[in-house]
Amino acid sequence: MKILVTGAAGFIGSNFVFHMRKAHPEYDIIALDSLTYAGNLETLTPVMEEDHFTFVRCDITDREGVRKVFEEHHPDVVVNFAAESHVDRSIEDPGVFLRTNILGTQVLMDACREFGIQRFHQVGTDEVYGDLPLDRPDLFFTEDLPLQASSPYSASKASADLLAMAYHRTYGLPVTISRCSNNYGPYQFPEKLIPLMIANALADKPLPVYGTGENVRDWLYVEDHCRAIDMILENGKVGEVYNIGGHNERSNLDVVKTILKQLGKPESLITFVGDRKGHDLRYAIDPSKIHGELGWLPETKFDDGIRQTIDWYLNNESWWKNIISGDYMEYYEKMYGNR
Repeated sequence: MKILVTGAAGFIGSNFVFHMRKAHPEYDIIALDSLTYAGNLETLTPVMEEDHFTFVRCDITDREGVRKVFEEHHPDVVVNFAAESHVDRSIEDPGVFLRTNILGTQVLMDACREFGIQRFHQVGTDEVYGDLPLDRPDLFFTEDLPLQASSPYSASKASADLLAMAYHRTYGLPVTISRCSNNYGPYQFPEKLIPLMIANALADKPLPVYGTGENVRDWLYVEDHCRAIDMILENGKVGEVYNIGGHNERSNLDVVKTILKQLGKPESLITFVGDRKGHDLRYAIDPSKIHGELGWLPETKFDDGIRQTIDWYLNNESWWKNIISGDYMEYYEKMYGNR
């Protein structure tokens, strides 16, 4: 089995590569990444020299480059993690999100059509459903809800999902889609909430929290997510969408306070900043379908996962300190410095 993993040097993509190397060491993994700001080749160091592993630098919007990858490697399965994924960046520059997340997905699926494929799996997000009210804890995202994207990021991901299903219906492309809640764990780029707060707390810097911090997210440990995708590839039904969520709802403020407590840092480091434009209130996934059909359940409770994540960042400071420099610091100042 040959699996092409796009976005393989990013957060979830790299964790998926590690998972598949352990779970299916006989599979050939072709890891593709354009190595933009959130793709770090250093992350893949543990597997770079292994048999059954190949890294290719390529942008999924590069039609000829993608075609060459398919021509040379003939993958049986494509798992598309490659995406611009930070809501704040999508508000600043929507165009790059449309190019990568929609047109890049089209380029990949066109190559799948040309060369043949057993499965094209599109990795999506629960943000395509919009948000839920804070005062209705009984409501959850299910696969049959209409798509009501709130940000340019989520609109681009919803568009990619719709396009993937259109290719399934129109061309018979064997597509599956997963929509996950907020991931956390090792190797996450420090623009995202949890690694950002860990890094700032360790440096005794202010921890910027949007608005009042009451926005709620459903937190999913990245290994649980990777295991779910593996199960979808093995036994998921073509043409189906699967929601992947951890039933680990926490407000942003609670998450930040948990990190500070774990690190022995004072809550006085919390600094409330102007809220994000169109900030979604609450995300919460109902994973009944993937549990009922495939037997998946999250194994990592948030309190355990956050401890493991903090320990990883404490033990791998060189990885994230190399990142927190240069262009990223300019971006950080732009997003949080004058709010």
